[in-house]
Amino acid sequence: MKKLGTPITDWLDKYGDPEIEKFIDKNLQVTEKVRLALEAKGWKAADLAAAMGKSPSEVSKWLTGMHNLTLKSIVKMETALGIELIHTEAVKEYEYVFLGAVTGTQEHIAKAQAYKESVQSEVYEIAL
Repeated sequence: MKKLGTPITDWLDKYGDPEIEKFIDKNLQVTEKVRLALEAKGWKAADLAAAMGKSPSEVSKWLTGMHNLTLKSIVKMETALGIELIHTEAVKEYEYVFLGAVTGTQEHIAKAQAYKESVQSEVYEIAL
């Protein structure tokens, strides 16, 4: 027997957009994290609104999971709650790998020592 859906779910099944579905899923994940953080702190949405300097109605709208949250509003929530809602990983520009030491000749060692001594003896003035 075929399960009957609502006109909305039927339309989404036929014309649904994977981007929209992913958007809704991500929004719901963020709002669920916020809900759990509020619960852990014993806060209501109004307490979060006060901590963020926002109106309670605006925060309630955000917490429905259907509002298009901006990165700025997410960061405000993270700051107010003291949690991380979205984890981002920094891109490594460089990675240094130690491959071992190179033994220098006496000439190289003498030049390195002379350079160290010249740098240590210089006096720098601070401009004010």
